Amino acid sequence: MQVLVIGAGVVGLAVARAAARKGHEVVVAEAENAIGTGVSSRNSEVIHAGMYYPTGSLRAKHCVAGRRMLYEFCASHSVPHRKCGKLIVATNDDETKKVEQIAAQGQINDVEGLTMLTAAEAKELEPALACTSALLSPETGIVSAHDYMLALRGDLENAGGVIAFNTPVIGAARKDGQWLVSFGGSEAAEMAFDAVINCGGLSAQKIARAMPDYPAARVPKRVLAKGNYFTYAGKPAFTRLIYPTPVTGGLGVHVTLDLAGRMRFGPDVEWIEDEFYPVDPKRADAFYERIRTYWPALKDGALAPDYSGIRPKLTGPGEPAADFLIDTPADHGLPGLVQMFGIESPGLTSSLSLAAFVAGAIED
Repeated sequence: MQVLVIGAGVVGLAVARAAARKGHEVVVAEAENAIGTGVSSRNSEVIHAGMYYPTGSLRAKHCVAGRRMLYEFCASHSVPHRKCGKLIVATNDDETKKVEQIAAQGQINDVEGLTMLTAAEAKELEPALACTSALLSPETGIVSAHDYMLALRGDLENAGGVIAFNTPVIGAARKDGQWLVSFGGSEAAEMAFDAVINCGGLSAQKIARAMPDYPAARVPKRVLAKGNYFTYAGKPAFTRLIYPTPVTGGLGVHVTLDLAGRMRFGPDVEWIEDEFYPVDPKRADAFYERIRTYWPALKDGALAPDYSGIRPKLTGPGEPAADFLIDTPADHGLPGLVQMFGIESPGLTSSLSLAAFVAGAIED
């Protein structure tokens, strides 16, 4: 089949790689001039273990499977990563109940090695930590998202796939049993494909609405949740990732480490209407307050604005968190079309598992 993948983020690259390795002719259309310039380059680069997500959800299924696949991929492709582990910490009795619920969900989701720790046991692992209890997740890790995407691109191109940069998709319609796709950019053109996979991230809904054969009622609303990060200038206080109990819209302001040894905090959740990336220094006040519940030694003036990312959510404040939404030919009846909406965290961790599923779905 001739397959078009829209978007060269981490999920789009993984999907394109999987399709190319199955023998299809694959073109990736990327509106920007490089891979992974959107959601994929503005995250915490965490490999999630998979304990948070509801039983039977796509996020639970693909995060756990994808995490195992991702560690194997990183090892075989020399992608920098580290299985550093993490602690989800409680600072009062109510939070302890929440952490115990996360541990129980992790068992249901088949997450390996989860262990509830007392305050003393947690402090033995991380002396700077203040908590009443904690959940240890040894399978959580960190990865260089850029190097991971470079490796996916290498596999894609080795399998004969190509990436067309500066090539936005402005429409696609059924014609003569194929999808006739219109491209913008400096070299506007039309080309026919047997299958189209929309991995457009923040633009996925806009792209879907430009397909007149796809029912507009199936396009979900897009809700933007901006996550701000602040960097810490001093020596890292922790050797593992430290997560508080989750908040509405995210997993809470947590300690993330990068492969260079730096420590930063984030993301928070800032509901916005339009894409906007600058970090407001005033948001540091809420960061200090939250971080000091589990790291009381954080000094005033230690945090500096770093960067932000935007999650393409399908639900907003006060609404239950939505699952990934993957609309396949089996769902909507249009041959060769897959729409991927709301692929936010744990999208990077899930990417290889999602890719295997989607590459199969276009053949149904």
